[in-house]
Amino acid sequence: MNRNDVQVAVIGAGSIGLAVAYYLIRKYGVSRIALVDPRDPMSLTSAQSGENYRNWWPHPVMTAFTNDSIRLLEEIARETGNRINMTRRGYALVTRRNDPSDLIADLYQGYADESETHIRIHKGNGPHVTYKPAVSAAWEDAPKGVDVLCDQTLIRQTFPAFATDVGTVLHVRHAGSISGQQLGQYMLEMIRAAGGQLIRGEVVAIDGASPFDLSIRTHDQVISLRADRIVNAAGPYLKDVAKLMDEDLPVSCVYQQKIAFEDQEGAVPRNLPFSIDLDGQTLNWTSEECAILAEDPATARLTEFISGGIHCRPDGAEGGKWIKLGWAFNERASEPREAEPREDYFPDIVLRAASRLQPALRAYVGHLPRGAHHYGGYYTMTEENWPLIGPMRTPGAFVAGALSGFGTMAACSTGLICADWVMGGQLVPYARTLSPSRYQDPAIMADLAAAQNRGVL
Repeated sequence: MNRNDVQVAVIGAGSIGLAVAYYLIRKYGVSRIALVDPRDPMSLTSAQSGENYRNWWPHPVMTAFTNDSIRLLEEIARETGNRINMTRRGYALVTRRNDPSDLIADLYQGYADESETHIRIHKGNGPHVTYKPAVSAAWEDAPKGVDVLCDQTLIRQTFPAFATDVGTVLHVRHAGSISGQQLGQYMLEMIRAAGGQLIRGEVVAIDGASPFDLSIRTHDQVISLRADRIVNAAGPYLKDVAKLMDEDLPVSCVYQQKIAFEDQEGAVPRNLPFSIDLDGQTLNWTSEECAILAEDPATARLTEFISGGIHCRPDGAEGGKWIKLGWAFNERASEPREAEPREDYFPDIVLRAASRLQPALRAYVGHLPRGAHHYGGYYTMTEENWPLIGPMRTPGAFVAGALSGFGTMAACSTGLICADWVMGGQLVPYARTLSPSRYQDPAIMADLAAAQNRGVL
């Protein structure tokens, strides 16, 4: 067995592991660092990212957390000439309700002390001089906060592709898209330039505690790595790595699917924000289709009412044609070491569901363009849908994960907070509530248990 000695070993080279290593180097100058992963960097869950970001959350801690991460993304965009392709057309959260008081209450809770300046409600038929649609994709020019459009005339003027029965649009402005792959590649380049190692192999044993002896199985041998500290950033395999230290983490893996294809019909305007239909629905099957689906237990649920959250947005350059659609309606946990539970019928049902909000998409139901991409990835998540960032029980071991569907947008903040934990630096005020120690805090757990909205999109 070969041996290397490092100050920090980061297990997992996805967006989170790369961000942890990046900020250990950038903020603390850690020179002896290793990323350990059996796969290419950014090739598992990170490769399936929707590549969106938003600061809308129904809790002020998560709002502050993602605000900080967006600020760090902006720093990288400035430093690199926007290599990460940051845009800011926002999120359009859509409902057919005319007075969604619960959603507006979530806004006020999430924005907390900034609510008065960050929440703008537009009603009536008068001129809406305070609301400016996302004319430009430039992130520097976009306003903060959220515009709540309760006027159907204004909604039709601003979002003509939406169905005419839309009653309210929550236009979250501090939101948009980035290239997650470019972000990861930039961080990897900085890590390598600082002397960081990338070890292709799977950690199969962890002995000791600060320093640790890691046994790593590569394609042809088992090597040994000694590390003063380790970071478990293994994405869907967080629990597996924790078990190597006789620990358990309260996470599960839920597989979610997406499709992407060339919008040959021009059904989705290129300037449309990332749009999410919040309303649940029963899909519009024929009686014959419904009977066939009901016969199979695996598809019978598709004939029933399904919760909302259908995603749609333009993908790629402003002058491009591709679009992405997703629907995170699955709630069943899966084992990530088994075959991916991809469902052949998913493209059809997500198109049926999305066409309720954007009727022009009906042209693709049963006629998905050639070259369409059907893919999926795991939401690794806690019950409350908050991340785990901070010390594990084993001295010298830390975790950075459980970021379900918000890993790309929160990678920077996660990396920086974890780096502060690892190096004993000054923590942001909310850091402890995002760490595993929150489960010993009855007040915060009661607060989370009482929440009606976990921010799952």
